[in-house]
Amino acid sequence: MDKNAKIYIAGHRGLVGSAIVRELQKNGYTNIITKSHSELDLKSQIETEKFFSIEKPEYVFLAAAKVGGILANNIYPADFIRDNLMIETNVIDSAYKNKVKKLLFLGSSCVYPKSAPQPIKEEYLLTGELEPTNKAYALAKIAGIVMCQSYNKQYGVNFISVMPTNLYGEGDNFDLENSHVLPAMIRKFDDAKKNNAKEIVLWGTGKPKREFLYVDDLASACIFLMNNYDNSEIINIGTGEDLSILELANMVKEITEYEGNIIWDSSKPDGTPRKLLDVSKIKSLGWKHSINLKEGIKRTYEWYKTNRGVNQ
Repeated sequence: MDKNAKIYIAGHRGLVGSAIVRELQKNGYTNIITKSHSELDLKSQIETEKFFSIEKPEYVFLAAAKVGGILANNIYPADFIRDNLMIETNVIDSAYKNKVKKLLFLGSSCVYPKSAPQPIKEEYLLTGELEPTNKAYALAKIAGIVMCQSYNKQYGVNFISVMPTNLYGEGDNFDLENSHVLPAMIRKFDDAKKNNAKEIVLWGTGKPKREFLYVDDLASACIFLMNNYDNSEIINIGTGEDLSILELANMVKEITEYEGNIIWDSSKPDGTPRKLLDVSKIKSLGWKHSINLKEGIKRTYEWYKTNRGVNQ
């Protein structure tokens, strides 16, 4: 991408989109287009097509999506499949019609089968049953992948799809009802510290293992791939390293300086035993994450305290 190329980030206010904007600016890209939801509803075909025909972006990062945790996915599956299919269809088709040079579609590691061998290779896509709790969301993301591949095949465009692992970082969602495990832990430990609670209760046994990628590293990988990857096959983005939820909890406890005890409620579900991505493909191209988990959690916690009015 030329430094003054016209680049559109769909979903620039979200965790991923905002990180991509920051990374582009840091790397000297000057012609960045963003539109808030009130300015442009990507679920509307008419609005999306009008925007593309007027703005004519050269490159598109498709980070806009309806997202949520297990609870939200379980309660609103129709919203998740409908909204995401509409956004993907409108943006991908408009990108093709308006001769976008390249589009990067953000998928998710939940597209892989629930019982996929570990670490998860890209070729495991569509080889088994999906996790039931977020099946609607996963199917919408799979449709986006296949749509990009189909447009490449039929129309000769250059639309790529990336599969990030579990993400966290500044701009994350810390709502206990629908946030993911890491921001929820930061919130819980910080609340317990402020309230001088003697113990904190966490779900499950702490045994499952998870991989986490700081969102600024994901943004750097997306820009790297936009410049260095031109293939219809999906590509994983992660660290290739995981740790147990118990180890994660102890790390967050240390960083938040909470001094009470952790109680594990084993009557609550653990979820999938392990979910680790095979990142050998992106590593072979020359990209590797640069922010380790401890440093990333520290940065995220500092952001949380500053932006939620939390006192140390």
